[in-house]
Amino acid sequence: MKKKIAILGSTGSIGKNLIDIIEKDKNSIQIILLTAKKNHITLLKQAKKFKVKNLIITDQKSFKILSQKTKKLNLNIYNNFENLNKIFKSKIDYVMSSITGIDGLKPTIDIIKFTKEIAIANKESIICGWNLINKELNTYKTKFIPVDSEHFSIWYGLQNLKISNIEKIFLTASGGPLYKIPLSKFKNINISQALNHPNWKMGKKISIDSATMINKVYEVIEAKNIFNLPYYKINILIHPKSYVHALLKFDNGLTKIIAHDTTMKIPIFNTIYLNSEKKIKSKKLDINFLNNLDLNKVDQKRYPMIKLLKLLPYRQSLYETVIVSANDKLVEFFLDRKIKFTDIEKKLFKLIKLNEFVKYKKIYPTNVKDILNLNKYVRLKLHKKVYKNTNVKTTD
Repeated sequence: MKKKIAILGSTGSIGKNLIDIIEKDKNSIQIILLTAKKNHITLLKQAKKFKVKNLIITDQKSFKILSQKTKKLNLNIYNNFENLNKIFKSKIDYVMSSITGIDGLKPTIDIIKFTKEIAIANKESIICGWNLINKELNTYKTKFIPVDSEHFSIWYGLQNLKISNIEKIFLTASGGPLYKIPLSKFKNINISQALNHPNWKMGKKISIDSATMINKVYEVIEAKNIFNLPYYKINILIHPKSYVHALLKFDNGLTKIIAHDTTMKIPIFNTIYLNSEKKIKSKKLDINFLNNLDLNKVDQKRYPMIKLLKLLPYRQSLYETVIVSANDKLVEFFLDRKIKFTDIEKKLFKLIKLNEFVKYKKIYPTNVKDILNLNKYVRLKLHKKVYKNTNVKTTD
């Protein structure tokens, strides 16, 4: 019997990697649903290649184009996630949730009831709405697997072990594209420099997040939520080689180091094929490489975003949504040449310290609507503030 799966965000980096992996296994996998936001061209190619009958494309213009193109094809095209009950008549085996941004939260929550396993690659969903996701996981007895290389490594390292036995967790960070650039030159960092990651091929948004290192702040929050750990047990180490993804220090004196090549295909492969006989090719273990792991503490002068961790409440709150929403909008401004690179951090801290947003530290997220409304409000607030002075242009 074929393994039935769905891919939310199939035209993005994670989705494409998963498509590449399962292309060699068409005979044992049936894709029930593929989704995208705007990329109707790639979505249709994927659908034809895997004979997928159900497609969701949320951008209205792209939906109209795709509907017109596929009139003579036997396809079900939807422009929202309100029809999942029509698509899934019973639980499928696996879902990859890789829609980027807060837009991925509601689809992730909505699809949990229709699958036995869900692999979540969407940072924002786990940061802003983990309690809502976890509630659905427990209600529908759906197995969860994290996709981020760091969290997958922790999850894998904890197999058959208790979280209560963890003394410390260390997440690694490459240092990003600006690791060796003198601090004196940060004011003039251009878009090309900020996007030029030395180890990973990623989208623009996550590349900028890596350059500011807010991505590691996100990953600490994710680890706290997923594994129910206090912040003081989670640390960050700079590791320019990006080979080690997590270190787990246990209370019995032992430490596990989880390492793999700098490709997301390895954690993605293991989310869908873990404990199977399938294999993935990887580089040979380089002993010389292991002899020089080059692990260092984070320089907060170079990466001031790390200071966000000191502002976070112990309990999950809507304050995390404020941070995520503000950063998303500020990165958009930088990529649109409206602000300087250093303004991302400065304007973020200025905004989240306003009393109208500090109050959200004490407010627990109880539904998706509150999260999405707050996201819209924060983005609008920043839009008004930044567009009072939009003369700044960054060179490329």
